[in-house]
Amino acid sequence: MNTLQKIGAFGAALAATFTAAYGIGYAVTPGGTDAGARDAAEAPAPHDAPPAAPGGLQLTERGYTLDLETTRMTAGERSELRFVVRDMTGRPVTGFRREHEKELHLVVASRDLTTYRHLHPTRAADGTWRTSAALPEPGGYRVFADFTPAAERTGLTLGADLAVAGRYRPDPLPAVSRTATVDGYSVELGGALRAGGTGELTFEVSRDGRPVALQPYLGARGHLVALRAGDLAFLHVHPYEKAHGTAPSGSEVAFSASAPSAGSYRLFLDFKVGGTVRTAAFTVDAGGRPPKPAHKTTPAPAPERDAHEDASHGH
Repeated sequence: MNTLQKIGAFGAALAATFTAAYGIGYAVTPGGTDAGARDAAEAPAPHDAPPAAPGGLQLTERGYTLDLETTRMTAGERSELRFVVRDMTGRPVTGFRREHEKELHLVVASRDLTTYRHLHPTRAADGTWRTSAALPEPGGYRVFADFTPAAERTGLTLGADLAVAGRYRPDPLPAVSRTATVDGYSVELGGALRAGGTGELTFEVSRDGRPVALQPYLGARGHLVALRAGDLAFLHVHPYEKAHGTAPSGSEVAFSASAPSAGSYRLFLDFKVGGTVRTAAFTVDAGGRPPKPAHKTTPAPAPERDAHEDASHGH
């Protein structure tokens, strides 16, 4: 075979190889002729998609870190709780979007879920957040910072551990109940958490058997925090009137909540009446046994609070 014939044969082989490779690539891409690949790309999402992953289980997420500078406190003593939110470079974050009327929401809960604080820290120009808090019982606590950085479109919840010195004796999780009483106000829980999906929760507030008009609080008629027993996973909860475009009655507030798994959860409802914010606490089961009727249960005790925490609920 002469030189020209060898060149011609090599060119033909190269062209054939290129054509085969192109055909394979075209067949497996969504824009190609492979029907299975195209159908998979165009398949609709499931009607009941799984709930978003719970927050608060990680110290760092999406490049942001909760740097809790106060890691120990003493039971019964008021102390300064100080922390910084840092970006992926380690620098303090100083720009935040306002969500529910605040740049950042801080929640502190004991590991046994019997003590709860919803605090309102203030941010200095250098990005350091500070607030005063008194925790009544020794033991382990979880600090949750719920916020949306100015550079992000969606929020996140970071969690860090806090130790409170003293002799620790954990309390059992309060019993499942549909009613809670705090400062003479009765709160009735309706709806349910649904494991693996989104459920609706309603709260009706009354006093002496009469409905009580709820005052605006954080852009709605109340604020709800839901924590999973065991790991204290922070659930995604949204006011019902914002999610569905309807508003409950004046004595009622409703939320949609995503339960990532079956099990026990603790609900903390902050509601405002007469200029004072109070907290009603409930234990509920998602995917477990239904709660007993309200008239056969003893209302769960309200989480411990003090006058300063009540006064701090200005957001």
